[in-house]
Amino acid sequence: MDKLSVMKAFCRIVERGSFARAAEDLGVSPALLSREIKLLEESLGSSLLTRTTRSMSLTDQGRLYYDEAQGILDAVGRVEDRIREGAGALRGHLKVNASSSFGQTVIAPLLPGFLRRYPDLRLTLALDDRVVDMVEGGFDVSIRIRSSMPDSTLIARKIGAVRQRIFASPDYLEDAGTPAQPQDITRHKIVGYLFADHLAEWELDGPGGITRIGVDPHVRVGSSLVLRDLLIAGQGIGTMPDFIANAAQRDGALVRVLPEHELPPREIWAVTAARLGMDARVSAFLDHLQAALRD
Repeated sequence: MDKLSVMKAFCRIVERGSFARAAEDLGVSPALLSREIKLLEESLGSSLLTRTTRSMSLTDQGRLYYDEAQGILDAVGRVEDRIREGAGALRGHLKVNASSSFGQTVIAPLLPGFLRRYPDLRLTLALDDRVVDMVEGGFDVSIRIRSSMPDSTLIARKIGAVRQRIFASPDYLEDAGTPAQPQDITRHKIVGYLFADHLAEWELDGPGGITRIGVDPHVRVGSSLVLRDLLIAGQGIGTMPDFIANAAQRDGALVRVLPEHELPPREIWAVTAARLGMDARVSAFLDHLQAALRD
C-alpha cells in the first residue's frame, strides 16, 4: 500500500464528503477508493469513516488520522513545490474559481502567458457569479470581489482593488436627462446586478460626504457583462466595477453619471481553504495575476 497516496485519497474523500467526487478529482474509480480505504482501516485496526447509503461521517479515530495526515501531506507538498519552483517546472492540477465577469475580462487574457510560463501545469478555471464552497468544489483558490471577507474559516489575501462607479449611455441620458445630484437617481430607470450587496441601496461617496439612495431596479441580471450591455443599449443607469466599464467608457459607449460620486471600493481577494494552504502553484498564479492588475 502506498501510504502517501492513500492519505491523499482519504483527505480528499473527507474534504469532498463523497467517494464519487473524490474519485473524480483523483482520476480513479469510487470502487478503487473504497477498497483502498478498507485496506487502510484494516491496517490500522480501526474504523475511520462511518458510511450509510445516504451519509458519511468521520469517527474519532478518523478525525485524528485526517488531521495528522493533512499535516504530513502539507509538509511533503511544500518540499516538492519548493524543489519544482526552484527548477522552474511547476506540475500538477490548479483549480481556480472566479466570477464570470472578472474571469472573462481580467483572468482569461492573462492565461496564455501563464500557461506558456508553466507548460507542465494543468489548469481548470470555473466561472460562477455565486459564491461557491471551495472545499466541496475542490478548488485551490477562489478570486472574490468583496468589501470584506468575514468567513474566518478561509484564508484571504488581498491582491487588488476595484472602483465602483455609476454609468449610462449617452443616448439614454439625452432622452431621460442627466442626474445633477444623487437624489435625481430615483427618477431614473435602474439596471441592477442581482448578487450585489447594493441592489436596493446605493451608498455614494461624494464631495458632501456619504449619501444613501434607495433604488428599485426595473431590470435585475445575474451577470455584470449583461448589465454593461443593457446600459450600452440605453436601458437605464447602473453601477459597474472599473474592469468592466473601462473599455466601454474609452469607446464612448458609456459615460460616468455623477462623476464626483462613487460607491465604496471593493477589494479583490484570493481565497484558499485554511487546511489546504497556499502552495507554489497558487502562489505562481496569484503573482501572475497581481502583475497584470498592476499593469
